[in-house]
Amino acid sequence: MYALITGASKGIGKEITIELAKKKFNLILIARSASQLEDVAKEIQEKYAVKVQFLAADLSAPDAARTVYKWVEQNGYKVSVLVNNAGYGAAGNFDRFTIEQNRDMMNLNMITLTEMCQVFLPMLKNHSQSYILNIASSTAYQALPQMAVYAATKIFVLNFSRALKYELKDSPVSVTCICPGATDTNFNDRADIPPKAREAAEKVVMTPQEVAKISVDAMFASKTEVIPGFINKLGAFLAWLAPKAITEKVAAGIYQ
Repeated sequence: MYALITGASKGIGKEITIELAKKKFNLILIARSASQLEDVAKEIQEKYAVKVQFLAADLSAPDAARTVYKWVEQNGYKVSVLVNNAGYGAAGNFDRFTIEQNRDMMNLNMITLTEMCQVFLPMLKNHSQSYILNIASSTAYQALPQMAVYAATKIFVLNFSRALKYELKDSPVSVTCICPGATDTNFNDRADIPPKAREAAEKVVMTPQEVAKISVDAMFASKTEVIPGFINKLGAFLAWLAPKAITEKVAAGIYQ
């Protein structure tokens, strides 16, 4: 049996891969960089003695999920764990970005994630027990000025995951959604997060290893929704409790 992980070449995705290797799962790694995937595959094979396959693919491309599934099927791999980790954000006013830039983000964060669940679901249902792990974000709990599209995509991931979990309650497939807060990865650099927001995040930042361990444990415990870290849980509660206009003003002040 294989666990398939998207965005597996670095950050939380790589650490989830390692957690699954520790549990002796064979692995299928998906990300854009073939060289980075090759390095991760070699490292894990040597350390954990599991089979590691990888495919370099742009998951923001249309029909990326079908491309991945076709490759998996042609090679005869049987997937019992699907981890949809790939995703990214971009900071700035909505009209700073082109239609194409926003579309690529929405494609990766929402559409490919949804379609990966859809194309792999029949295979997952063929096992006595299988799992889907979707990575959202603590931004799923509020609108986020300066990261409007990104936060909205994560709201989608959380609500889609919860609904899918309910629909599959009488099946062998368990669905878990993880909503991490600030994590020590290259997310901030790629998203071009401003200094003020980075400074605020430094006070509550978690390591990708911590987030990955919590995520994998939650998945195998069949939990529905998990926010790693007490401060992140508190932040989500306060965002729910406070008037939306206040949370949006505070967030805008941090990200401007």
